[in-house]
Amino acid sequence: MSNRAVSYAGPGRVEVIDTPYPEFELKDGPGVNPANVGRKVHHGVILRTIATNICGSDQHMVRGRTTAPEGLVLGHEITGEVVEVGRDVEFVPVGDVVSVPFNIACGRCRNCKEGQTGICLNVNPDRPGSAYGYVDMGGWVGGQAEYVLVPYADWNVLKFPDRDQAMEKILDLTMLSDILPTGFHGAVGAGVTVGSTVYVAGAGPVGLAAATSAQLLGAAVVIVGDLNADRLAQAASFGCETVDVSKGNPADQIEQILGVPEVDCGIDAVGFEARGHGADAATEAPATVLNSLMEITRAGGSLGIPGLYVTGDPGAVDKAAQEGSLSMRFGLGFAKSHTFVTGQCPVMKYHRGLMQAILHDKVSIAKNVNATPIGLEDAPQGYAAFDEGAAQKFVLDPHGLIPR
Repeated sequence: MSNRAVSYAGPGRVEVIDTPYPEFELKDGPGVNPANVGRKVHHGVILRTIATNICGSDQHMVRGRTTAPEGLVLGHEITGEVVEVGRDVEFVPVGDVVSVPFNIACGRCRNCKEGQTGICLNVNPDRPGSAYGYVDMGGWVGGQAEYVLVPYADWNVLKFPDRDQAMEKILDLTMLSDILPTGFHGAVGAGVTVGSTVYVAGAGPVGLAAATSAQLLGAAVVIVGDLNADRLAQAASFGCETVDVSKGNPADQIEQILGVPEVDCGIDAVGFEARGHGADAATEAPATVLNSLMEITRAGGSLGIPGLYVTGDPGAVDKAAQEGSLSMRFGLGFAKSHTFVTGQCPVMKYHRGLMQAILHDKVSIAKNVNATPIGLEDAPQGYAAFDEGAAQKFVLDPHGLIPR
């Protein structure tokens, strides 16, 4: 059976290629840890992909800012229909429509049993934690494809209760695989609650999801900061205040909005490719957002950090940053008794509740992130537009199943 997929083809380039149809065994290929080759996956299912999204984390790889190998099949935001079931799967029959957390988790190790599915101990020989189609994450094949293998299916997948209802809301539900739980995790980590004032650094899809989540949690004011006017307009479209950090220190603009130059809760949805503020907005300065959040978050507040930071960045501005060592003002965070919440979002902690919020019309994440479906073959154009700062979340539709 044929299978088409999106592949990293070198810095700045992706290609849509023919790739093997999934089997219930891990094969050798770009980025696959040798210890995983030949691993049996009788506990898995094969999905026909309904929706699979382009993520800012994918863009880091495509820009050449990681050690991702050429030929890696991309994609970790997967929603699909079960078409084949492994021998050991009990509870996920053919025909189910499911959301797949981007974290690959075994459900058996200590971390999984404690709810820390973002750092499963058994799925990646390199380090705790794994994901589909991502550098140093064990080599599990990505889901920007017509068909994809999902391991430990009884544990990993989230079944939608009604297929017709799911297809009506598919552009919202596809965000459950990553950005909505990730944004929600950032808001929870930042301590957002009823009446909070919140600053979200970054108006990309994760930042907009974090802002949406802060509203869902009852924040009084949500302020979103970015350099991109179109993305700031997207944030304003659903009730956020905005800060253009190219105009200078966010604290001054926050004071104009709130009357004080600080917020209760700070969220970093930018990560390691951060740029400076004001006159330095054209210059990459990877610790800018972290340092800024420590300045503007009140003493005793928390910083939720869903933005990605890496241990290997060959395109970094200096040798320290190439291994993830940043010039943080950690002493300031200590002096202000800040709490820092970092790391991959454990999607399972949140996705069922967020699914219910979507199905019962409590949140409109697709509208808020401007979800835009495109064909799988159009992925290169989607990546290029996203890299140029389009205020859109591109959703790949490999089989033409998403209503336009």
